[in-house]
Amino acid sequence: MPNNANALWGGIFFSLAAGMMWGLVFVAPLMLPEYPGMLHTFGRYLAFGLIALPLAFVDRSEIKRLSRADWLTALKLAAIGNVLYYLLLSSAIQRAGGALPTMIIGTLPVVIAVAANLLNHQRDGRFPWLKLAPPLALILLGIACVNHVEWTALLQNPQADTGRYITGAVLAVGAMVCWTWYPLKNADWLRGHPDRNPRVWATAQGLATLPLALLGYAAFWLWSSATHNPLPMPLGPRPLEFIGLMMAIALFASWLGTLCWNAASQRLPTALAGQLIVFETLAAMSYTFWLRGQWPEPLTLTGIALLILGVLGGVRVKPVR
Repeated sequence: MPNNANALWGGIFFSLAAGMMWGLVFVAPLMLPEYPGMLHTFGRYLAFGLIALPLAFVDRSEIKRLSRADWLTALKLAAIGNVLYYLLLSSAIQRAGGALPTMIIGTLPVVIAVAANLLNHQRDGRFPWLKLAPPLALILLGIACVNHVEWTALLQNPQADTGRYITGAVLAVGAMVCWTWYPLKNADWLRGHPDRNPRVWATAQGLATLPLALLGYAAFWLWSSATHNPLPMPLGPRPLEFIGLMMAIALFASWLGTLCWNAASQRLPTALAGQLIVFETLAAMSYTFWLRGQWPEPLTLTGIALLILGVLGGVRVKPVR
């Protein structure tokens, strides 16, 4: 019994640590607002790719086992689940602020279940629609509450750009679509290769991200030069802060956060681990309002509570074969 209790509390601690580190990616674009989403994205994944190089050297024998088809899959996952996802998310946060995009991404545990049904991803069975409906209703109501507060505050600012806010919301939905597709496809590969180490597969995706980030960074630099963009390249107006933030995000969010989550997943039942993903949303919202220097409005807190209840209720729904 004590061992089970230790494993439970250890798993909760690791999942909390993962959520706190993953929450950093939602506020990085707000910490350097003068840097466009492209630089945030390519800078982050360039740093992550460099971190993956020594990890790949350690696991070089396993890395060599990957076939050409495996690398092509890793490249697709890296392009959509890493680069495109964070490009959309960082751009959304800079346009709509941190609160609404965080809420939209926070719906992922339930949205993935919905997508699994719609896409006939029935390896584990289908999720009963009638049981998914109440959590979805709570989630939508929670997002509506937060959106109402953000939109009202926007309208009270005579210099605010409502079109920019709406564009940010649309980009956040696009990011959600990317990260709905990613875990389903990633799970397909892992289940199709049960003899492969998940850590090595994560490192392979980091390696696949590196050339994408290099090409993207170079293309943005060339585009900036051709269009006479006043942003000083290659490291922008605050190079030391930019390098430090990108390395911190790559190390803590991309690598250490995933490591903590894997440690939590080994100690916790799958159903409980799924529910604790809400730590990421809570951390991101806390960081957002801390940067703003204000407490959330009561309706915002209500919306966050509804989202959490919806996610917790949604991950409790079991697939039926």
